[in-house]
Amino acid sequence: MAFSNNPSGNESNEQFRFRINSELLLDPNDLLVGSMIGVGDYFTVYQGWFRNQFPVAVKIVQPRKASAVSIEEKKLFQREVVLLSKMKHDNIVEFFGASIEPQLMIVTELIEGGTLQKYMLNCRPSPPDVRMSLGFALDISRAMEFLHSKGIIHRDLNPRNLLVTGDQEHVKLADFGIARRETRGVKKTFDSWTCRWMAPEVISNEPLRIGEKRHYDHKVDVYSFAVVFWELLSNQPPFPKVPSLCVSSLVNRDERPCLGKIPYQIIPILESCWDKDPDARPEFREITDSLTNLLSNLTPDSVLDAPLSNADDEAYADADDEAYADADDEAYADDEVYGDAEAYADDEAYADDEAYDADIEDSENSPQHREVDEAKEEEDKKKKKKVVKKMIRPFVKMFRACFYKP
Repeated sequence: MAFSNNPSGNESNEQFRFRINSELLLDPNDLLVGSMIGVGDYFTVYQGWFRNQFPVAVKIVQPRKASAVSIEEKKLFQREVVLLSKMKHDNIVEFFGASIEPQLMIVTELIEGGTLQKYMLNCRPSPPDVRMSLGFALDISRAMEFLHSKGIIHRDLNPRNLLVTGDQEHVKLADFGIARRETRGVKKTFDSWTCRWMAPEVISNEPLRIGEKRHYDHKVDVYSFAVVFWELLSNQPPFPKVPSLCVSSLVNRDERPCLGKIPYQIIPILESCWDKDPDARPEFREITDSLTNLLSNLTPDSVLDAPLSNADDEAYADADDEAYADADDEAYADDEVYGDAEAYADDEAYADDEAYDADIEDSENSPQHREVDEAKEEEDKKKKKKVVKKMIRPFVKMFRACFYKP
């Protein structure tokens, strides 16, 4: 069946002409779409059947309202179709085809194990076996090595875009929606990135001119890989207790996830991959070699050397709790940088005790009840302070997480 590369039907479609080779287009009548298996920012993924012969994954852009698809979403869709059609690798999802009418759809192989994020959640509280974590990391590195050899930067490497095979032995790379060819310094703001996996050069605190975008290269994927590898070994998200808004501040201060529970043979790989200087980070072919050597030296009965001592682990836990977690107001009140929380609660913006006392005194028309009124006044003041402190507590924690350095 022939497909037009310029679907009609609404005004927005007339503003964008698809340039997708007709050989990549499928007949939507050959697809049977079933239950939903995943949701993204602008798409939904369903399990389906192709020609009633084998299962597939069907990614549909704006499935509830096809006419609402924006020009930007169409560009992302076209870019992903073109890139996926050229990616032939054991650790990258296999592309079967796409459709542009009646809906924008991408059809790939169905990876039955789900996302790596879901896999790790199911493993908690324990991390995956170290050998399995190394194997998964090697799969990711090989996929990224292939991608970079084609001049492609993925730019969104994180556990949600990695799929675990049904036998739970391998990982495949997916979602090329914001991937693009590397030119002489890619320019892109970081809106479309998942911030906890972003490289420092993407979320630099340096100011930009209006309309200016940051320049970076393929080494941003190496940084993201290091964070994913750390997650595989620790089964914890990066900076779990820090608000997303504050992650950039930590990363640009050269803060990284703690290595206290990581086998020391792996630490040099992580430290080199998430180095602040992009030029100091290795290429994926070097990472692949290092991981291959580590795995080849592991016999069925051997294990990597134990992580740091329990005392170090406890020290890390204490530091983590102090730096990012539920710090109480009294500890925060001692911080010289941000001031006393109780004093802040008494600030003029909320209430001035002296003015409050004056108002109460003026309103006392019955001196014989002064003693009773003063007791009531004191109780009201305490209640008011309590309410104000409760109101500012979330902001206290946010600023502490942003700027407190353990």
